[in-house]
Amino acid sequence: MPLQTTDTRTPAPLRAPRGLAGVVVADTELGDVRGEEGFYHYRQYSAVELARTRTFEEVWHLVLHGDLPDGEQLADFTARTAALRHLPEAVGQALPALARAGAGSGPLAGLRTALSLVGAAAGTRPLYDSDPASRRADALAVCAMVPTLLTALHRLGEGLTPVAPREDLSHAANYLYMLTGEEPDPAHARAVEQYLIAAVDHGFNASTFTGRVIASTGADLVACLCGAIGALSGPLHGGAPSRALQALDAIGTPERTDDWIRAQLAGGERLMGFGHAVYRTEDPRSRLLKEVADGFGGPLVDFARHVEERAEALLAELKPGRELHINVEFYAGVVMELCGLPRAMFTPTFCVARTVGWSANILEQAQDAKIIRPSARYVGPPAPQPVPR
Repeated sequence: MPLQTTDTRTPAPLRAPRGLAGVVVADTELGDVRGEEGFYHYRQYSAVELARTRTFEEVWHLVLHGDLPDGEQLADFTARTAALRHLPEAVGQALPALARAGAGSGPLAGLRTALSLVGAAAGTRPLYDSDPASRRADALAVCAMVPTLLTALHRLGEGLTPVAPREDLSHAANYLYMLTGEEPDPAHARAVEQYLIAAVDHGFNASTFTGRVIASTGADLVACLCGAIGALSGPLHGGAPSRALQALDAIGTPERTDDWIRAQLAGGERLMGFGHAVYRTEDPRSRLLKEVADGFGGPLVDFARHVEERAEALLAELKPGRELHINVEFYAGVVMELCGLPRAMFTPTFCVARTVGWSANILEQAQDAKIIRPSARYVGPPAPQPVPR
């Protein structure tokens, strides 16, 4: 019989859709986004229901440990995370220089450098070389410090002295306290807390996927988070809450709404705060935040509702067949404005929440020893060609 040989040629790579839309790249226990239904969840619970009924600390415990804590567990977890809010002395001393150097870039850009300092000061080890308990401890510490870093960088950029964290306040209330220097109105603290809960995780979005790709190399947790923050800083990802509010400013009055929206669409401009890569219905996060905004009421909320109604009607008229509804950024900007957050802190506030979700994804990815290494389809000139002499 002829000798049988094995074909060792490398198979042609499968061609994925542009942007990897719909491609499943991993298994996860952390949650999912069901775009056709307008639903997303953390573990086995509706994320929106959690935001309506639970605290940020409870949800943090859920995504990190896998279950909602009982009373004793919650008290312990809250005390542990609150104690971790304080910055290493060397990092605190470096923040004024970071704020000066990044004066034109804002706190989110400074956070990448500040987190690198935190990791260096703590001696954060590569995920590849650390055990699950150490990784979880690193994640808790970093997530607890992110609000302290962001508020300090913001205040220093405004010529103000950073406000030290308080351990007797909740994660959300302490964030507002460090931002303003005043103990927040409970209604404002709860509204921001609900926004933070709603923003913890949202499937394999660009920043989460970036963090997981870096984690697959075995890099340390801080390196993974810095990459995720870099992805979040893009206007097409996390940079839209303030831009959606800027659109309301540009419209100015209700009677200008239709003309402004028509002009934007005729010019091929994107309506910030509308449309989503996954949802084909109203974004459930926007539905929640609309409820929160309605709880405050007032002219801004009324105007936002008017613009939402007219934008959806005009989008249906001018872009028939496309499901374009408000996304999380539209009412997120309204809620944060009502709670007194400066617009420069809208995307950093999103980062306060998402750091928790990123960390959970990074820890999950660290359990898989396989590096993420896809292929690209070469479309340049045929090779090899003679090198010119």
